[in-house]
Amino acid sequence: MNTLDPAAAAAPSDIYEDDYYEVTPGSGACWPSILAGAAAAAALSLMLLMLGQGLGLSSVSPWEPLGETAAKLTVWAAVWLIVMQWLSSALGGYLAGRLRKTYVGVDKDEAFFRDTAQGFLAWAMATLFTAAVLASVAGAVVGSGVQATATVAAGGAAGDKTDPTAAYYTDMLYRANPTTPVAGAPAGQTPADVTAETGRILAYGVEQGDVSPADKAYLASLVAARTNLSEAEAAARVDTVLAQAKVARDAALEAADEARKAWAKVMLYSFISLLIGAFIASVAGAIGGRQRDQD
Repeated sequence: MNTLDPAAAAAPSDIYEDDYYEVTPGSGACWPSILAGAAAAAALSLMLLMLGQGLGLSSVSPWEPLGETAAKLTVWAAVWLIVMQWLSSALGGYLAGRLRKTYVGVDKDEAFFRDTAQGFLAWAMATLFTAAVLASVAGAVVGSGVQATATVAAGGAAGDKTDPTAAYYTDMLYRANPTTPVAGAPAGQTPADVTAETGRILAYGVEQGDVSPADKAYLASLVAARTNLSEAEAAARVDTVLAQAKVARDAALEAADEARKAWAKVMLYSFISLLIGAFIASVAGAIGGRQRDQD
């Protein structure tokens, strides 16, 4: 190990080939440069994320099948996440290495390690900052999706007459026969009571996946009493509406499952992109530190 030679300061191009660096001693990590690199990386990540969201939304067609749309979004999300990590991590790591102070009394291997650590720490800080900014947004989106899925699956199980799905199928049951006058509600019930009760039966049946034979017979009697249809015609209408409601429920559950699978793939791609970003930031930090000492 060579001793510190003042003449070596006149030859900055020999940095990384001499055993020591010069200037004032200090902490092993240069936090101002780390924070500067992290801020730049986080800002670029947010910019690229907004750009990717815009490009992604513009590339989705509402006429495509759900599976194809989810697959396209997953592939493009993976590609864009990797591009984001490459660019933002390279910028943040390079700035963290380039802006740090010159080391003193540190051999080239230790300097290389510290520069690599500078880049890695800048990437870590930027990742945590970006995650904190996006956490509330992601939570709101996921919460809204879960609430919407639960509403569709339940179908207003509590008898909420404002639920459009339950109200639609309830109205279908009580469409009057145009050739016969509309009869009144069953004894002891108003039309509003019948409608509310029917909505609760439908909501419960959709939630459970099917309506029991007893409930079907009861619905048929209610429909027959209110629409002047025969019992057979009322039973057939009940079966038709229940079949349509089940198809709608299955479609909603399938959409939720496709979204879950797509989200799981995005999380896997996010892990891979972050791993790549950590590596790139570390390499960029070493490159930035090397160029800092050569200038």
